[in-house]
Amino acid sequence: MGFISGIQQVGIGCSDSPARFKWLRKTFGVNVQIFDDEAPAPLMTRYTGGEVQKRRAILAMNMNGGGGAEIWQFTSRKSAKGPDMQWGDLGINAVKLKSNNPVESQRLISQNQTCTPVHKDPKNQDTFMVKDEDGNSYQVVEDNSWFKNMVFMQGGFCGAVIGVSNVDISIAFYQNGLGISEIIYDETGTFPDLGEEYKNQRFRRALLKFTNKYTAPFSHLLGDIQIELIQCLDRKPVKLFENRFWGDLGFIHLCFDVPNLSRLKDNLTRFRYPLTVDSGDTFDMGESGGRFAYVEDPDGTLIEMVETHKVPILKKFGWYLNLKKRGQDKPLPSWMIALMGLNKIRD
Repeated sequence: MGFISGIQQVGIGCSDSPARFKWLRKTFGVNVQIFDDEAPAPLMTRYTGGEVQKRRAILAMNMNGGGGAEIWQFTSRKSAKGPDMQWGDLGINAVKLKSNNPVESQRLISQNQTCTPVHKDPKNQDTFMVKDEDGNSYQVVEDNSWFKNMVFMQGGFCGAVIGVSNVDISIAFYQNGLGISEIIYDETGTFPDLGEEYKNQRFRRALLKFTNKYTAPFSHLLGDIQIELIQCLDRKPVKLFENRFWGDLGFIHLCFDVPNLSRLKDNLTRFRYPLTVDSGDTFDMGESGGRFAYVEDPDGTLIEMVETHKVPILKKFGWYLNLKKRGQDKPLPSWMIALMGLNKIRD
């Protein structure tokens, strides 16, 4: 059993969670609601100014495969906007969604959204970008790890572009701490795919990949992972969440699904990456539950880890799966995961 089993979700701080959920449904097919929960966040005061803040959180998935979106909105305060992101700023610069045909994805999405033209990334794969109303960047990339098997598929989240101050130090964190070991490329120079305004700026970029071994309950659904690290070499980067709260506007965390959080905690401690938050036991999210924890990457970007204990299979009939009784050491039957698709929101 590995330390992680895929990306469970990306946290998206917004000021209108139902509207952002609708945008993600229409744009990327993230339309299966796992939970919609309103509650205080007492364990996150380290990142919310020392005070307990109230929030609404919606978790939704694309059942073709990939991780979900945790659409997060403060209900006790107004969410603060951050600086306009430039490539290489410290934090999550963009999130990655999977497609087996980005050209077709771009054609379909561009009917309703403004997309960049399809271009080649540093490994010569087709990709394009979309921005939401808050200016957050979503990158559609090629990926062939799917829960379903159809001719064309637009899927869920499979990774992120993370701005770092030192690529070598960050690679060590992801390889040693989390077990994302494969390096697809590590290049320094100028990169036309970043946009015209960056054509004279130098960056170092490294793409790390985790190939799923399909040994955990949801690993077949979540698939492989791509983590791209980007370091700007010609300017001093800003920290995207400097003087702001976790939960404010932007990508607030990257969350990995973890089959055994105690085991991962021991490994992170061994490499001197201490947890900054740990629920310790099952944390109730209303329709779901699990143990969650946070660790900071070397630049303070928040990485969440969740060991799922309870998940709705068929909410309509009150059918929930208890993974504490079942165990975390083997994948769930595909038919059981597929039933989650019946929780689809139909517009």
